[in-house]
Amino acid sequence: MSYSIAEAARRSGLSIDTLRYYERIRLLDPPARDTAGRRAYSEEDLTWLSFLTRLRTTGMPIRRMREYAMLRHRGQAGAGRRKAILVEQRKAVTERIAELETCLEVLDYKIDNYDRVEQRVTTLPQEASA
Repeated sequence: MSYSIAEAARRSGLSIDTLRYYERIRLLDPPARDTAGRRAYSEEDLTWLSFLTRLRTTGMPIRRMREYAMLRHRGQAGAGRRKAILVEQRKAVTERIAELETCLEVLDYKIDNYDRVEQRVTTLPQEASA
């Protein structure tokens, strides 16, 4: 099955401009063309786009994604470095999660504090009228 650029954009959650950009910077191989010369994205293309989107979501820089994409074309010869890139990115993600958990703890503390303040404010008028 093949998909037009508009359908590939819809399915991947990326814009048409982003698909063209990824192709231009060689993150995405040029897709096949239909008989009218229009891009025809395959299921494999969409799977790769999904993976690229996950990498971007982890905060991986485009430069590193391009390196990974180049190594992908080398097959087994590039497997070791591809794994190393993913291990490095996993470490960065783990560190970011820990940082966000600390931030969440601070937010929870502050929210709890404001809950206590609100409870005191709402009980004061009742105590004053008693």
